[in-house]
Amino acid sequence: MAKAFSIEDGNLQSQISVSVQRSQYSDIDLMFTPKPSGDIYKKLDAAAVKQSVKNLLLTNFYEKPFEPNYGGNLNAFLFALDAEFNESEIKRRVFNAIENYEPRARALACDAKINGANNSISVSVLVRVVSTNEQVNVNVSLTRVR
Repeated sequence: MAKAFSIEDGNLQSQISVSVQRSQYSDIDLMFTPKPSGDIYKKLDAAAVKQSVKNLLLTNFYEKPFEPNYGGNLNAFLFALDAEFNESEIKRRVFNAIENYEPRARALACDAKINGANNSISVSVLVRVVSTNEQVNVNVSLTRVR
């Protein structure tokens, strides 16, 4: 018994070619700048991941419902005494947040600076975008306002 195939099936005896479609990451631009058409702009690939990592690090624990450990909780370091923590604790928290909550990025390096005199923290994270292997530097600065 012979099977009938449609034209779309083509020649099934030939070698099958497989194509891989690269996933494109997209997110809305949080500046909410309108386009002339009325829509808002969106960020793609590395820019979307960069924005997501920055938002993740600036999110405090218990801000996201039903996920109490979501975020980097870096604001907590601003209200602690200098003796209670150091740069390695900030780096550990940054690496954990990205590893656990941002599957589109891999943290490669982190540099944290504590300025006790100005009550500020600056964090610089080098991340690799998973889909494109592009490396992006994300900078976050926090200052305590008196």
